[in-house]
Parts: sequence; C-alpha cells; structure tokens
Amino acid sequence: VYNAAPAWGVTVGDALGVPDPVLTQHQHQHQGQMFSFLGIRVSSPLSLVVNGKRPPASALAPPRLALSNPSAPL
Repeated sequence: VYNAAPAWGVTVGDALGVPDPVLTQHQHQHQGQMFSFLGIRVSSPLSLVVNGKRPPASALAPPRLALSNPSAPL
C-alpha cells in the first residue's frame, strides 16, 4: 500500500474495501522476460476500509522532502 506507514499494514484474511480504485495494467520487460500484472491505486491508505473500519491517522506515512541539485559541485 503506497504512502502507508511502515508499522501499518493488512494481513492475509483481512477484509479490504477499496473505494474509487484506479485499475492499471503494468507491463515490464527485464532481461528478456515480460512481466504483466494489474495494480490498484487509491488516493490514500486512509480511504481504505479494513475489517469494516477506517485505518487510524497513524497509518499514513509522514511526508518526506527530498532535494537534489545535479549541477552542484561534489
């Protein structure tokens, strides 16, 4: 689950409700092999319903700021 906190997740056997999913077909080639699979995306792990309840706010990973400047001297 993208943007989920490392300490949060779902386990085998959990009932998962996915409101407004976006289904995407992924196709990737690597070392001569083709991999094809479906992916389901939601806007946030907080929009899911797990075992009839919404996840707590702590299920959302905190934001991280990453900066890069390719022209900066090493």
